[in-house]
Amino acid sequence: MLGDYEYRYEEGAPGAPTLLLLHGTGGDENDLLPLGAMLLPGANRLSPRGNVAENGMARFFRRLAEGVFDEEDLRRRTDQLAGFVALAAERHAFDASRVIAVGYSNGANIAASLLLRRPQALRAAVLLHAMVPFEPDAPPDLAGKAVFLSAGRNDPIVPSENAARLAEILRSAGADVTLSWQNAGHSLTREEAASARSWLDARLDAFQAG
Repeated sequence: MLGDYEYRYEEGAPGAPTLLLLHGTGGDENDLLPLGAMLLPGANRLSPRGNVAENGMARFFRRLAEGVFDEEDLRRRTDQLAGFVALAAERHAFDASRVIAVGYSNGANIAASLLLRRPQALRAAVLLHAMVPFEPDAPPDLAGKAVFLSAGRNDPIVPSENAARLAEILRSAGADVTLSWQNAGHSLTREEAASARSWLDARLDAFQAG
C-alpha cells in the first residue's frame, strides 16, 4: 500500500515512460495490467485500486447516481491520486514528468479530472469511454499534452455528445486530442485497443524524450 491506495507496480525498460492504469467500476489493480503491456511494451506499469466502495465495487470517486458525480469528492480524490503518483515516482524511481494515464470508464473519468485539475501529473492520457468529469471554471494549460479519447457510438452510459464535449474542453485548453469513434457500446473492444496502441506508437519518441 502507498498513501491511500493498494496498487501494483511492474518495472519496465530503463528510461521508459510510466503507464498509470486506472480501472473501471468494480475492477482492481490487476485489471488493466495486460492492456498496459499490450499498449506500450516496455513501459513501467503503475496500477492503483480505487479506494471508494460502491455496493462492494471499487471506484476512484463517489457518484450520486449513474452519470451524476459527487464533484466535491471528485476534487478531493483527484488531488489524492496526483499525490499517489508523486509518491510512487519517489518510491520506484521513475520519471514523474513522463506519466501516461490509461483509464477505462470510471478510471478514464478520474484521468480526465487529473488533466483538468492537476495537469502537471500527466504527460498524456488514453481515455477509454470517458465522460466530462466537470466543467472547469477556466481552462487549464494543456499545451503539449496529448490525449487519445475513444468513445462508443452506441454507449448506453456515455452519450456521444458528452464524449464530444470532453474532446472540445480538452482541445480548448490546448491539448492535442484524437477522438476515435467505435461502433460499439461501453465495453472495451480489440479495435479500440489496437487504435490506442497505434496512437502511442506514433508518439513514442516524444514520450521517451521526456
